[in-house]
Amino acid sequence: MPGSKKYLRPDVTDRIRRLELTARRVVEGFLTGMHRSPYFGQSIEFLQHRQYARGDEIRHIDWKVYARQDRLHIKQYEEETNLRLTLIVDRSASMAYGDGESNKFDYSASLAASLAYLALRQKDACGLITFDTKVRGNVPAKSNQHQLNRILAQLDAVGADGRTDLVRVCKEVAQSLPRRGLVVLVSDLLGVDSLVEGLRLLRSRGHDVSLFHVLHDHELDFPFDGATRFEGLESDDFLNCNPRALREGYVQALEEFLQQTRKVCGRLSIDYWQVRTSQSLDAVLASFLSSRQKLPKLKH
Repeated sequence: MPGSKKYLRPDVTDRIRRLELTARRVVEGFLTGMHRSPYFGQSIEFLQHRQYARGDEIRHIDWKVYARQDRLHIKQYEEETNLRLTLIVDRSASMAYGDGESNKFDYSASLAASLAYLALRQKDACGLITFDTKVRGNVPAKSNQHQLNRILAQLDAVGADGRTDLVRVCKEVAQSLPRRGLVVLVSDLLGVDSLVEGLRLLRSRGHDVSLFHVLHDHELDFPFDGATRFEGLESDDFLNCNPRALREGYVQALEEFLQQTRKVCGRLSIDYWQVRTSQSLDAVLASFLSSRQKLPKLKH
């Protein structure tokens, strides 16, 4: 992978390791409470027999063949992945809002890592795309043992930066994905000019699309008081004001924005999840996967 040497620095590998541990904790904690595995979709089909060799697992021996031929043969299977998960994570400047665990980009990266860990754990193919005004990082979907490290390294390699052009990105993504699959978009949707056009591009290619709308508590609750300076993260604009005078209008405008977003997703048959950065990732993942279990399997 180009530039992979920089990931060998101890501080970088430590951050990647922490991201992996977060994903592992979230997924394993969720699965512990499940009676059945919340697979996105996987089937395993018999491929062929081959003669037993020393070191093969006994549990794979076909005893019926042995009874007929008096020779040991191993059953071999072909894993058929019937789902390709593509994670599209917004890395535009507005995603930099928040400190520590409430930082929108860090929260989104942890959410994406958890979904990737779960998909790869069950041998589904998973890929990652990061974007602002265009695609900035692309890890093509695969299901091999090194894929999680590639995805975690890409998530760690970027921080929130730049503006947002969702239409351009969705067009590029729709054209680049080789076949239909599950596409999960993680974004705060701030600075998005045409949400409906961007999402329609993905749906028009037959993808099953889910949207995680990640927002900070401050954006939803507007708790500011006293003289405050608001600065645009994706522009040079700023506003000095008394936030109490703005709160009512802000809350109304936000609710209209959220309702419109839900309507757009509803019209396009897109699963919509509004997420606060204060929410437990375990709870978010549980809600999403519980919903996925109730949906019909995506056919290819």
